[in-house]
Amino acid sequence: QVQLVESGGGLVQTGGSLRLSCAASGSTVSFYVMGWYRQAPGKERDLVAVIRNGVTTNYADTVQGRFTVSGDYAKNTVVLQMNSLKPEDTAVYYCYAYSDTYGRAFWGQGTQVTVSS
Repeated sequence: QVQLVESGGGLVQTGGSLRLSCAASGSTVSFYVMGWYRQAPGKERDLVAVIRNGVTTNYADTVQGRFTVSGDYAKNTVVLQMNSLKPEDTAVYYCYAYSDTYGRAFWGQGTQVTVSS
């Protein structure tokens, strides 16, 4: 049973930093893509940042230059370093992982990030 376990998140003031971590357990293969999505109240779940094969990264325009995603392809872990946080970054952040071997995506349980103004 594959599980994505997240840690980090919490409450921070505008301009502050937070670090989210996610580790996949129970997988017999490395995930080709790992990353983070977020969902604010009343809105859809949107991509924040992903990393492919532990090397290639993609970011949402709204976080480019402020957030950094990194990962260990062999260990199935991914980290999101969030700097210069803004109130509009407030959301539940979900860890994401995809593997062609499983033919599906997996999601973490979500962790709340709240940025106060």
